[in-house]
Amino acid sequence: MKLKSSYFYTLREDVKDEESTSGNLLVRSGMIKKSSSGIYMFLPLGYKVMKNIEKIIREEMENINAGELLMPALIPEEVYVESKRRDAFGKDMFSLKDRFDKSYCLAPTHEELFTTAASLKIKSYKDMPFSIYQIQGKFRDEPRPRYGLIRVREFLMKDAYSFDKDEIGLDNSYKNMYNAYKKIFTRLGIDYKIVKSDTGAMGGLLSEEFQAITSIGEDKLVICDHCGYASNVDVAKCTLLTKESDENIKLRELVKTPSAGTIEEVSKCLEEDKSKFVKTLIYNVDEKYYAILVRGDHEVNEAKVKKLLRANEINLAGPEKVEEITGAKIGFAGPVGLEIPVILDNEIMCMKNFIVGANKTDYHYKSVNLEDFNYVLADDIRVITDKDSCPKCGKYLEFKNGIEVGNTFKLGTKYSESLNLTYLNQDNESEYVWMGCYGIGLGRCMAAIVEQHSDEKGIIWPLEVAPFKVTIVVVNTEDDAQMDAANYLYENLRREGVSTILDDRQERVGVKFNDMDLIGIPIRITVGNKIKDQMVEIKLRDKEDIIETSLYDTISKIEDIMDI
Repeated sequence: MKLKSSYFYTLREDVKDEESTSGNLLVRSGMIKKSSSGIYMFLPLGYKVMKNIEKIIREEMENINAGELLMPALIPEEVYVESKRRDAFGKDMFSLKDRFDKSYCLAPTHEELFTTAASLKIKSYKDMPFSIYQIQGKFRDEPRPRYGLIRVREFLMKDAYSFDKDEIGLDNSYKNMYNAYKKIFTRLGIDYKIVKSDTGAMGGLLSEEFQAITSIGEDKLVICDHCGYASNVDVAKCTLLTKESDENIKLRELVKTPSAGTIEEVSKCLEEDKSKFVKTLIYNVDEKYYAILVRGDHEVNEAKVKKLLRANEINLAGPEKVEEITGAKIGFAGPVGLEIPVILDNEIMCMKNFIVGANKTDYHYKSVNLEDFNYVLADDIRVITDKDSCPKCGKYLEFKNGIEVGNTFKLGTKYSESLNLTYLNQDNESEYVWMGCYGIGLGRCMAAIVEQHSDEKGIIWPLEVAPFKVTIVVVNTEDDAQMDAANYLYENLRREGVSTILDDRQERVGVKFNDMDLIGIPIRITVGNKIKDQMVEIKLRDKEDIIETSLYDTISKIEDIMDI
């Protein structure tokens, strides 16, 4: 690529509407451009990065004998209705009608169609195992697209599916894909953790996420370096922090707490620690209302509640609904006398004489106990905190942020049952196929790499994903000796299969250096005044040292650096 006659530009200033490092640098380096909220175009340099990510994925999929195919993006809505997932996706799914008024969706995921494809092959147990995959666009109507490529409405995804005759086979297929993913993310240069996660709308037996560790990550991770325990906060198990109280049970007492509608305000008003309080939050869960109770210094984990109740959607009730249910304004709800189902966090089962709202504005109850109200369930439904210990080994936990770049699911027979994917076993009896599902977000991988590999000058691409491996910067393009040497290097590097940029623009050398640092090319060769002595300079993007070398030794030195 010779820059003077190529599509190439960079931006000098930070981009105002890009709040993440990766989004800002990818736009400034001319790799992507936002066309509308959550939708990006990939420009030539960015597209080359994406193709390199695809190449790595395809190579590792081929190594485990997964076959590539391509599914349509436009799918009849009835497909998701039949699998009972249309309601689970809800407003996240883009819907439209054709000219015949038939309902379609832009595919957010493809389990149903992959199941159909598998049915064309599977007749007996002899037809398995096998895995198939695609790299294709997905569409989800994100309510708050943000952070560049990290949360978008249209994205490129690699999704794979495995098909086995039994759970043992699924375990083997899952392990093969799991190990392939580890190789993919290692080759991409991503610092990642594998964490347990919620199966969510996908359902199934097990879900694990490959999380790129970075401060901008939206996912909260809980990690124990001592035993290796790692989990998404949404599913992290909480240890009991409250010891069984040995207090004598007291009589419930109504106390006035004027204008004290928050835990902080009530705590100050009654001069009691927040751990002595129990919060009551009213939730709308699939159009049914519940009172969810957690200790005053804890927070409700909505993902846990959603899973406990096997729900599709969960939202806090609005102020008007809370007042209708409790008879009091927000901040004074409590479990005593409520007519809706009450669910407790496990922590409350150990408490005695705690404080709750009285369902009366400006009033709370003191000395409330489990005998004072009815509840239907008690379970771990709170958010894990830094006071919790590792549920596996009891040691100290670390909290980190991550970007989910990949996930793996053991679906079991969930989709084969709903879509009737069966096979004949050795006894000629019909059984359901066991499935696994495995995804990688390519745009998120690209963003995660930049979040982890960048500095104040710009991007630092790992060699294997860089849009070009080498850039040749000519200090003075009007100097024939410099241009001759640069063209010699350019042609010979390309002949050796090394993707190379020749910066032959008539720009100041400082501008060229800044641009090449911004776009993150791993190896820079500078051809300047020393060419009269047949000498050039080599500099690596992630190093400060400059190596002087003979023009005619340059190719071999580059090959040594690249280890080819």
